[in-house]
Amino acid sequence: MSIKKSILFFAFLLATTSVFSQANFKKVKLSGKVLDKKSTAPIEYAVITILKTGTIEIVTGGTSDANGDFSIDLNSGNYDIKFEYSGYTTVEKLNQNISSDTNLGNILLQEDAKVIEEVVIRTEKTTVDIKLDKKVYNVGQDLMVKGGTVSDVLDNIPSVAVDAEGNVSLRGNENVRVLIDGKPSNAISVADALRILPADAIDKVEVITNPSARYDAEGGGGIVNIILKKGKNKGLNGTVIATAGDPKNNGLSANINSKTDHYNLFTTIGYNDRNNPGRTKINQENFDSNGDLVSYVEERRNNDRYSKGVNANFGMEFFLSEDKKTTWTNSLNYRKNNGNNYEDVKYFNFDNNRDFVNTRLRDNNSDSKNEAIEFSSNFLKNFKKSGHKLTIDASISLNKEDDFTNIYGSILETNSFVSDERTSKLGRQNRNLFQTDYVLPIKENTQFEAGYRGSYTKSSSDYQVQERVNQFDPYTNIAEFTNNFEYIENVSAFYTQFGTKFFNKLSVLAGLRFENTNLEINQLLTNDFNKRNYNNLFPSFFLTYELNDDANISLNYSKRISRPRDRFINPFSSYTSNINLMVGNPYLNPSLTDAFDIGFLRKWKDVTLSTSAYYNHSTDAFQFVRKERGDLINGIPVIINTPFNLGEDNRLGMEVTVNYTLKKWWKLNSNVNFFYNETKGDYQYYNTSNNLVVQNFDYKSSTWTTRLTSKINLPYKIDWQTNATYNAGQKTAQGKSKGVASMNLAFSRDILKEKGTISFNVNDVFNSRKRIQDLNLPTVNSYSEMQWRVRQISFSFTYRFNKQKNEREKQPKREPQEENGGEF
Repeated sequence: MSIKKSILFFAFLLATTSVFSQANFKKVKLSGKVLDKKSTAPIEYAVITILKTGTIEIVTGGTSDANGDFSIDLNSGNYDIKFEYSGYTTVEKLNQNISSDTNLGNILLQEDAKVIEEVVIRTEKTTVDIKLDKKVYNVGQDLMVKGGTVSDVLDNIPSVAVDAEGNVSLRGNENVRVLIDGKPSNAISVADALRILPADAIDKVEVITNPSARYDAEGGGGIVNIILKKGKNKGLNGTVIATAGDPKNNGLSANINSKTDHYNLFTTIGYNDRNNPGRTKINQENFDSNGDLVSYVEERRNNDRYSKGVNANFGMEFFLSEDKKTTWTNSLNYRKNNGNNYEDVKYFNFDNNRDFVNTRLRDNNSDSKNEAIEFSSNFLKNFKKSGHKLTIDASISLNKEDDFTNIYGSILETNSFVSDERTSKLGRQNRNLFQTDYVLPIKENTQFEAGYRGSYTKSSSDYQVQERVNQFDPYTNIAEFTNNFEYIENVSAFYTQFGTKFFNKLSVLAGLRFENTNLEINQLLTNDFNKRNYNNLFPSFFLTYELNDDANISLNYSKRISRPRDRFINPFSSYTSNINLMVGNPYLNPSLTDAFDIGFLRKWKDVTLSTSAYYNHSTDAFQFVRKERGDLINGIPVIINTPFNLGEDNRLGMEVTVNYTLKKWWKLNSNVNFFYNETKGDYQYYNTSNNLVVQNFDYKSSTWTTRLTSKINLPYKIDWQTNATYNAGQKTAQGKSKGVASMNLAFSRDILKEKGTISFNVNDVFNSRKRIQDLNLPTVNSYSEMQWRVRQISFSFTYRFNKQKNEREKQPKREPQEENGGEF
């Protein structure tokens, strides 16, 4: 297409021009060891800062490892070098001429009793680390997520959005792969799992918009990787967090670790007790085949969702060698959650003259029980040569989700019986994952990588809907909803990639991934067995050019796949409403995506700018259609919402992210994403009159989203954070969604000599976070507003023992190559 050719030509022209226009600086390596002057013990996480001689301008930096060693790549020149660690006197080496590889030897730091007694150094990472290939979101610095869930965390991340039903999208694309510690979630419903897992268990979140061949090819829109907390500090230390809120949001969690020279023991334990009330409003006009109004319905739902759960993670990292380059980590994660959802549904029925007829009540009372356990093991071998390593991972998980619902219908005015139904869903899932990766540096700035990944999943859903026509009759099955569904997915993958760097400026990374997919989609009660086996190749190519130490451009390409799962393929409807149903399609094919991305990253002293132009071309893309099922209930046509494979989906967009330190006490982070969407394809179905209806899905639309985060340090050690979001409206093939603005607010203050923190936050200050849609079908017009959770106010108290605030977050200052998204 002309758009792709233009993008590629522009990137090639820009990169080529820059190669010949930039000076070729000599790269050198600065190394040494940081030790305690009194005990000569190595100091881990000592901060090394490299500054231009005689100035305060930071050039680069790093930190020492567990052995006190550090190694930093930089351009040759004269520098001031500063060595710092909390509780120690700073050591400086001024006007150092670093013209070749230099080893500074042992750097001895001496304890400073005055600093230990009187000063607490607050070492904070920025909330978002921007890189060319991904964004890293550091949860510990976000006041908004105190006492929240993973869904709350993701909904505060640039480029990411979580809709009213818990579905995650990236740059407006819902075909996103959600990983936890680099592995698929072991939950049957990922959306439900994200609402259960507490935010306090998360260390950081990686957002990868265009992954290389190293990563799982699943997820046409990209990857969101959730990294759980694992203790790193020596000795026994930890954090305890207590939360209370209204509507009910009570929780208690602890993150504890004990580290010695031989092992690191870590655990995260959390308990929560929550209530999430929600509201839904639907106004629907029903027409006959001639376009005449038949009836009018106003549907109102009030939800009260209660949940109680516990999440526990226990792990131990063994250091199998004295230099700690060989480690073996094992962890066990257990999650249990019980919930109840009482939904009060009222249908206010009117005739074709808008005269009131009656009010039908539909009370839904459901109970759910979720339980999951997962064992993970990781072996890491770092060889003598820097970057040369072998990793082996394995995990086994079991998950069960049981849901039981009673549905009772009556006419309000006469208190007469209409219906009595009950549903049950017994879900089971087993997932086994095996993976190995090998990285071999061939020479400086050149690297080879290869690996294998095997993912084996089996899930089943025994679903049953029963009814009784008269109030005291026995229950009988409703055949079109009762079934036993089984899904088996086995994916074996091999990948290799090669990277090198030219002129110390131009980085090239090329990779190829092969995946074999073996699927079984079975409806056991009807003996409908569907097997599929297909092979795919997924090439990737990444080109990054360093304009200078503070600016980069990149051109990326990768091929991705989106396999339908969960609600997309499960044919069992959501039965909370008998006239508006969700029905999965077990015959969906996977969607393939070609993803192109041009990125630019520029850093100034107080500003980091990241821009990206992207184009995604998808075939067999998933699209939801709302259609008449073909029957009437009380004269009202039953509408089902079901996915199908659309012919083609093209997305073209531009994203801009800015981190700006306006003042030492004021930091801003903003993100704007604009994208244009074009779809092509048709969908056919039969309406209530048994007439063939062809729905054309050729349409073009554009929309944009923006998010602004402000963090201000007020007097009296009070931190104030504000998140404002606006999602603009968008046209769809069957209607449109309307724009929604919302805001979150949070305050915190450190107490108890920085060992404690109290926080106060308001989620959805103006109670405006809703999904608002207009739907236009041949025989139905409807307007709907869905609010999953009303405004919530929460208080939390954090207590740290044997560690300073944010001590666990002290990480190396990234080398320029790594900051810019280099992968070798």
